[in-house]
Amino acid sequence: MIDQIHSKSCLIIGCGNPLFGDDGFGPCVIEHLQQYHQLPDHSACIDAGTAVRDILFDILLSETRPRQIIIIDTSEQNGSLPGVISEIDVDDIHLKKISDFSLHQFPTTNMLKELKMYTNVAIRVLVVQPEYIPEEIEPGISESVVAAVPAMCRRVMAIINEGKP
Repeated sequence: MIDQIHSKSCLIIGCGNPLFGDDGFGPCVIEHLQQYHQLPDHSACIDAGTAVRDILFDILLSETRPRQIIIIDTSEQNGSLPGVISEIDVDDIHLKKISDFSLHQFPTTNMLKELKMYTNVAIRVLVVQPEYIPEEIEPGISESVVAAVPAMCRRVMAIINEGKP
């Protein structure tokens, strides 16, 4: 994985914990991309699980960075129905999330903001509205969120293909 972080110009990073219901959406999307899609040579998929902070920290400190990072995660969006996909601008993520390290919340916003402000890495954050994220271990993604996986993969592939070198 480390060699991909430093050798690929586009990284697709799936965030989340499959042991907590719909929080496992990001890793599920990465698995689907790897299994059913042909990624261009300039891109790589990474199932970050709950370790996205470590990956972003490594990228932030590295002299060699990808040109683009696509983050896939689950995030509560007011008024959205479960399974609805949306894009979040890093600058629009609420300030209270900057130091929120809960496994069920948006990942490491402060590092994403630093990457956007201090590097030339383009960052896209794609999220799905969860139906259910339990407080205790309860594996299994809801039907509405599972149904969003192929659509998210198509969206990711469109982004990757428009940015081919």
